[in-house]
Amino acid sequence: MTESLNIANRLTTSAARWPDQIAVVQPNGRDSASQYRYRTWTFSQLEREATAIANGLLAWGVQPGQRLVLMVRPSFEFIALTFGLMRAGIVAVLIDPGMGRSHIFQCLEEINPDGFVAIPVVQAIRAFKRRQFPNARFNVTVGGHKWLWSGKTYRELLAAAPGFPFPTPHSALAAIIFTSGSTGPPKGVVYEHSMFDAQVDLLRDFYGIQPGEIDLSGFPLFGLFNAAMGVTTVIPDMNPMQPARVDPVRILAHLRDWNVTQAFGSPAIWNRVGRHCESTGDKLSATLNRVLSAGAPVPVHVIERMRRAFSNPDADIHTPYGATESLPIASICGRDVLEQTAPRSQQGAGTCVGRTFPGINVKIIPITDDPIASMDDASELPCGEIGEIIVRGPSTTREYFLRPEATTAAKIRNANIPRPSPLTPRPSLYHRMGDVGYLDDEGRLWFCGRKAHMVETARGRLFTIPCEAIFNNHPRVFRSALVGIGSKPQQQPVIIVEPEAGQFPESPADQTRFRAELLNLGRANPLTASIETVLFHRALPVDIRHNVKIFREKLGPWAESELKRQRW
Repeated sequence: MTESLNIANRLTTSAARWPDQIAVVQPNGRDSASQYRYRTWTFSQLEREATAIANGLLAWGVQPGQRLVLMVRPSFEFIALTFGLMRAGIVAVLIDPGMGRSHIFQCLEEINPDGFVAIPVVQAIRAFKRRQFPNARFNVTVGGHKWLWSGKTYRELLAAAPGFPFPTPHSALAAIIFTSGSTGPPKGVVYEHSMFDAQVDLLRDFYGIQPGEIDLSGFPLFGLFNAAMGVTTVIPDMNPMQPARVDPVRILAHLRDWNVTQAFGSPAIWNRVGRHCESTGDKLSATLNRVLSAGAPVPVHVIERMRRAFSNPDADIHTPYGATESLPIASICGRDVLEQTAPRSQQGAGTCVGRTFPGINVKIIPITDDPIASMDDASELPCGEIGEIIVRGPSTTREYFLRPEATTAAKIRNANIPRPSPLTPRPSLYHRMGDVGYLDDEGRLWFCGRKAHMVETARGRLFTIPCEAIFNNHPRVFRSALVGIGSKPQQQPVIIVEPEAGQFPESPADQTRFRAELLNLGRANPLTASIETVLFHRALPVDIRHNVKIFREKLGPWAESELKRQRW
């Protein structure tokens, strides 16, 4: 890595090679026949817009290294702004609105930003709470008018840009992206330009993505990777905060209208699309070669439906595994899941997340909550033994923003490589994923749940994903969650079941019968034989964005109160 690397240079390269190729497609209403109208921008237009944004910000007085919060809806402007900020050497702060209002404000106060690039409602809230953001002097309103707050509109920023390009500032830091906070307080992950650059190469080479392809991007940040790879981004007509409510008819229309070759989105999107195709007989566009689904594990039923919906016999759904701190790590295709790993998963082997990307090194070490300063202090477990997953690679981040304790807890220095400096490559650090799993004899990685979700009983540890899979085999079970009641290592294991729609046991007799069937399933497998308590829940709490990650932290207290209520 060199300090002169800037991920925005990838856009410049794309614009030079394919100036007239469409870079971004965005729905723009419908015509009289209810067909979508679209706006399009070429790579040369995107490049000019990003350069004007960078120049306008620098001319305004924003300094390289300052932090601007970016809260803009998925759009051409979002992509241009992200590249513009990075081109100017300004740190883009990205916060997932799905984490909830209290967490959002916690993150914003922690960042202490130098300004906001945001839609009007965010600017209004920022102005109302201006005492919480004393340094926020550079504020850009996007997608509307300024009202009672200072700053510039997006168009005013562009108009203020000088007619000549500023040199790209040399700065290693590119962005701060906050984790979801699903198993603890959200933390700002520090991204450097080299990490984004490595992600582009890893994804492009592993999946064989070619310039000129067309991607339907259900995840806003993937549009940045597309622009860096010479791929057209189609922005779908959907609320990215509510993928579980996406209209599959709209998704199918975009796929068809633009001969999409690749689509990226959360499992919740493909669950809706697959169910629609199953019920209507509709098929996915014949041009679609691959679907990528990330952010949460993809249920087997989603994979089955999607594979049946493909028109292209060579198409498949792929699941890259990783985290905000290190992405991508491994990947598996739907065909391999259904033909090789799903039967083992149903018997409690965990979820296979596939083989690692080239250049990514994964190890399994003994589970501990203690910091590990160096790999000299960690031992590697043999194949098949469940432990803590750690990873290093060129896209692995090395610190959290202003969280030295969290950084110490999550990072392990590789004893064979000198301590990192601004010029050392990223593979010098291992990141502790916070996940547990194992490597099999074929080198595939298996995920067994979050370390924080382990249940520790007097008879040993229970891991969520393997145990829940046993109960999920019951035809009336939609999903389940394992939680522990009491203190470790003397916890009482409880399985909480969300039945399929219309299958909730309403009568005491049905509950007794259903519970007995589930306990018999559990006793038949040594992994779950010690679980003697089953509770029913109408709708397990899950994350807003993916509608898959179960908030087990909320279910523990609920289970405890429910058991007390039943005893009374």
